[in-house]
Amino acid sequence: MSLKGNLHILKEKYRGTKMAPAFNAIHTFLYLPNEVTHAGGTHIKAADDLKRTMNIVITALIPCLLFGMFNAGYQHYAAIDPTLRANVLANFFTIDNLWIGIIKVLPLVIVSYGVGLLVEFIFAVIKGHEVEEGYLVTGMLVPLIVPVDTPLWMLSVAVIFGVVIGKEVFGGTGMNILNPALTIRAFLFFAYPTWMSGDKVWVYDAVERTGTADAISGETILGSYAQNQEVLYSNWDKFMGFIPGSVGETSTLLILVGAAILIFTKIGSWRIILSTFAGAAAMGLIFNLITANGIITESSKFYGLMNTVWWEHLMIGGLAFGAVFMATDPVTGSQTNKGKWIYGFLIGFISIMIRVFNPAYPEGVFLAILLMNVFAPTIDHYVVQGNVTKRLKRLKLKTA
Repeated sequence: MSLKGNLHILKEKYRGTKMAPAFNAIHTFLYLPNEVTHAGGTHIKAADDLKRTMNIVITALIPCLLFGMFNAGYQHYAAIDPTLRANVLANFFTIDNLWIGIIKVLPLVIVSYGVGLLVEFIFAVIKGHEVEEGYLVTGMLVPLIVPVDTPLWMLSVAVIFGVVIGKEVFGGTGMNILNPALTIRAFLFFAYPTWMSGDKVWVYDAVERTGTADAISGETILGSYAQNQEVLYSNWDKFMGFIPGSVGETSTLLILVGAAILIFTKIGSWRIILSTFAGAAAMGLIFNLITANGIITESSKFYGLMNTVWWEHLMIGGLAFGAVFMATDPVTGSQTNKGKWIYGFLIGFISIMIRVFNPAYPEGVFLAILLMNVFAPTIDHYVVQGNVTKRLKRLKLKTA
């Protein structure tokens, strides 16, 4: 008998029992559900569902994942032999680099999915509801926003915390007020700060090579700017992603490719993406004007990031990744069109502000998104109330 037939038998056998959600989830993941609509009412028919939506987002993330795997190996070997950076393209897409990525990045993906889905299955069995597909995207996002050398046990603890506290306590997918992936990232940062923001965690095995002559420590560009140090990477390197950083957030080019996929399929809001970049650019311009007018001098600890050209802020750190794949989360973001503009602009604006004024944590986009997740319902409330007020005024004018 075929696998589909065996799964169907198990599904029928455990129908109505506590284990039914687990077998239904496996059957639905591998095959289309066999339930159909029945007569007696009007139904909206569409080709998309939650599983297809999540699969499209994962498709948009795959280029960032593959590039991050190559970059993990490249940063490792470039730290040993800095001359490799003289010809990046010739030394980047190699089997050796990919192998480093496979042995370091794939375990992060496997642990993220394994632990997260296990928690989802446990809650589905306990509560007696279907296993939701929401974690399919979260499970891919988490490995892409952490350092390549993150210990697997640490990631497991963070995933359990993020799924339980960030989603399940609110009722599961569609009910959470905080982005689960960002909740996991925030937990890692505050629980294990040296592992998340140390100067040696962004390059595989960097700790073992600190004695290597002329080897870089693996510190991110934001960390160098925060300490008023010279950055040796070109704008080309920053845009393409040939720099140290979290696994999936270094290549602005591939992040924009993912943005195009999300916008074309109408899964990601172009208003949020554009307004987030606009907010970051506005804050960057303000800081550039402050340094240009001599209000802040080079002796200030804030000068390095304040003096960074506004458009460079859009390419470094996790701003682009956060704007495209995190801020556009349809559950935790604003729902109204005007609210999306406000929501995204404030995310970008606050992100650059955190970068500059908190040198210990120069990457502020994730905290900014979590903050705006909390205020998103408030923004939508006032947008709706504003529309109601305007319509009431128009109605009074017509009846006057």
